[in-house]
Amino acid sequence: MNVLGISAFYHDAACCLLRDGRLVAAAQEERFSRIKHDPRLPVAAFRFCLEKGGIGPGDLDAVAYYESPVKKLARQLWSGSRAPLDPTLQERAIRERLGVDAPLFYFDHHQSHAASAFFFSGFPRAALLTVDGVGEWATTTYGLGDGASLELFEQVEFPHSLGLLYSTLTAYLGFAVNDGEYKVMGLAPYGTPRYADRLRKLVRSSPGGGFTLDMRYFDFAGGSRMGSDAMCELLGGPPRRAGAEITCFHQDVASSLQTVLEEILLEKVRWLHERTGAADLCMAGGVALNCVANGRILREGPFARLFVPPAAGDAGACTGAAALAHVALTGDVPDSLAHAFFGPSWSADEVAAILAATGLPVRDFRGAEDALLDEIAERLVRGEVVAWFDGPMEFGPRALGARSLLADARNPEMRERLNRIVKRREDFRPFAPSVLLAHAAEHFELDHASPFMLETCRVRSPLDLPAITHVDGSARPQTVDPASAPRFAALLEAFRKRTGCPLLLNTSFNRSGEPIVCSPEDALAAMAEPGIDALVLGSFVLDGAGVPANWSSLSQPVQRSVSATLREDLYTFV
Repeated sequence: MNVLGISAFYHDAACCLLRDGRLVAAAQEERFSRIKHDPRLPVAAFRFCLEKGGIGPGDLDAVAYYESPVKKLARQLWSGSRAPLDPTLQERAIRERLGVDAPLFYFDHHQSHAASAFFFSGFPRAALLTVDGVGEWATTTYGLGDGASLELFEQVEFPHSLGLLYSTLTAYLGFAVNDGEYKVMGLAPYGTPRYADRLRKLVRSSPGGGFTLDMRYFDFAGGSRMGSDAMCELLGGPPRRAGAEITCFHQDVASSLQTVLEEILLEKVRWLHERTGAADLCMAGGVALNCVANGRILREGPFARLFVPPAAGDAGACTGAAALAHVALTGDVPDSLAHAFFGPSWSADEVAAILAATGLPVRDFRGAEDALLDEIAERLVRGEVVAWFDGPMEFGPRALGARSLLADARNPEMRERLNRIVKRREDFRPFAPSVLLAHAAEHFELDHASPFMLETCRVRSPLDLPAITHVDGSARPQTVDPASAPRFAALLEAFRKRTGCPLLLNTSFNRSGEPIVCSPEDALAAMAEPGIDALVLGSFVLDGAGVPANWSSLSQPVQRSVSATLREDLYTFV
């Protein structure tokens, strides 16, 4: 049974292939097109999924689409969208551009989110919470998963939305909507929540799972801006311009917003626990990528376990849609996720051919794995930044040891170096650690596996780890299990044997403003960025010193754009 899942035409388009209930392939279109958050039909991701599965379009038993175009059209018409509106667009694109004639299943947006969490969690029974900007009408849903059954029994509808609340303040703070929310989360610990009482006026909790926004402070439904003039009056200042100085005021607004979000989520998960009696919780939707809130929900909330899928946003909804179609067709529950490595990979011979075409000097470690790990561990000990490209690409927004930049978390200069020189991003942005699962509890207040880097916790290490410890003493660890990431775990072990430190700083391997690298060619182009000392491409090592001075001009990224309707300062309801 081959089921294809698709999410598209909003943001973060993606495609996946589910075979007999097992996820075979999954990837976002942005990784192939190199257009960040590419919303278009995922043609390249579709081709990859079929190739990975060894099938053609005619071998598909079903195609599952992650939302209902007809229901969404009603909300678009209500909000006065000026974009071309055609509820048949999705099916025509799938039939004509992808050449697929298999039965097409549509599932509601938040139903797909919920399924992407529950059906891949491995939990036999769990409460369900999905929170994002908006789907068709729903912005938040509550439900229960039990075996092959998934029921959503309550929802909050547009325009009342915690995701849009957060995005409105993201825009107010001068960051890009649908991209910069994680910057606000990272900025929050630098401030104090002295504006929390003011921000509590923006949202009023209702009995059960309900809440409402005070729409006097919002203007996103009008299609021109996120917040109204009343928002500026409430906070006592104008919005920050993108790129302008970040002041204590902005830090305090971010802290206040994060506080208010966490308060509401904690209140609602406590109610959800009372409503369902479930021991475990599954979360999805864009707000489920707020790892600070996730950590607090797990620590202070009533649920014993929390599962958030690696692609909790719209990209991952394609897996939920595919799971729903699989359950509808077979009655069986899909296999749980042990890892997130479902993207493209390249063989050693393919990488060798690509490297040979560049003429760059490389060292070939085929058949000498221990020597390669020793070489890289020694470089990391010396304070180098190593680009690590290995195996299938991760699915989701986090680099998890397949397309990563690695460094020594003990180095007090590494955070500033990476932010300023390599990543070219704001100084307040934190970096996450990857730690061997067997040693995680020694260094973090973490008593369970966290393989997808989706919750924060306190750092309690006997080691000084300034490069990955945030200003509030927290970190967002990824636990690395040798069973699911053997080579990455082997590198961490090689580093541990040298230093006594079983973890490394791990951040995404990408050029500034681009998606995470996908192919060896992308990785080689990214070596034009300053500050990367070495690149590991599978069994090959390229020394940064061997990259010619004019490499940057030879590997300039192609300037691409998508529809002008996608604005950085406005949540686009198309």
